[in-house]
Amino acid sequence: MKSVSDVKQQVDERYYQLLHQLQAIDFVLVELNLYLDTHPNDFEALQQYNHHVQERWKIAQEMEGMYGPLMHFGHSYSGYPWQWNNAPWPWQV
Repeated sequence: MKSVSDVKQQVDERYYQLLHQLQAIDFVLVELNLYLDTHPNDFEALQQYNHHVQERWKIAQEMEGMYGPLMHFGHSYSGYPWQWNNAPWPWQV
């Protein structure tokens, strides 16, 4: 049986576009999260944070629908059959 690291699966350009968008939004969310930790009453920053959370959810839903789950332990659904053994994983590209 091949391990996940032995399996090379080709992904299309859309995969890389979506992955890049997720990485950019995750960066923004981390920065806003850190800012809000010290400025919890900044309503505009909170609105920005919530907007980016919704955008991230949309992008993640699209990516998972096309390429399988991004997160484990109940944070992402898996199609049938179990999809966690489908390569590549985001950190393998």
